Amino acid sequence: MVEWHDLVRKTRFNIFQSQGDQRALMQTTTRKVLNRRIDADVIAQLDTATTNLGAAATMALSVVAKAITTLGENEVPTEEQDKMFAVATPAVRGYLMQIPEFTKADYVDMKFLVGPSRRLARWAGFNWIFHPNLTGVGTSSEKCYFYHRDAIGSAFESGEDMNVAIGYDDEQDYSYARCSSFTGAKLLQQSGIVQFLHDASAI
Repeated sequence: MVEWHDLVRKTRFNIFQSQGDQRALMQTTTRKVLNRRIDADVIAQLDTATTNLGAAATMALSVVAKAITTLGENEVPTEEQDKMFAVATPAVRGYLMQIPEFTKADYVDMKFLVGPSRRLARWAGFNWIFHPNLTGVGTSSEKCYFYHRDAIGSAFESGEDMNVAIGYDDEQDYSYARCSSFTGAKLLQQSGIVQFLHDASAI
């Protein structure tokens, strides 16, 4: 577990001249900073995965089939679909949208080409999360992952929500928003994670 803090300050004049509820915006901003820190911890642990699907390639249905096969051969309970995840880059999503089995109503529960982009979708035995900060994003070797949720842990201080405070310093005449948490992530089972190197150089 690591202690993390983020602090935002704005003078009374900056708040006065701005539109909207600046104190609420400060509080939201500082909370998002720590959420990104949690994401970074999990990604760093995923990057220690040792099972790789092979040389870099573009996303295709065959890649997903190979990933779930590899996990099954590693005795991962792939039938637990609520616990099976794929975390991938925006470029992977771009390729998925061109796979008929990903977009046609015969194969999916959600219409992916209707409405706003979603960060999570279920398809081909995985719950898909698309994240812009995976290692190598936008390159010919983006690191993407297929895994069982029990293979990686993300800890948060027990019994507590994220500690978010907002206040005003009379002496210095500024408002502040502070967010604190104790978090950590750890890869627990190498056999439950496979890494896929995605080539995003052509999209």
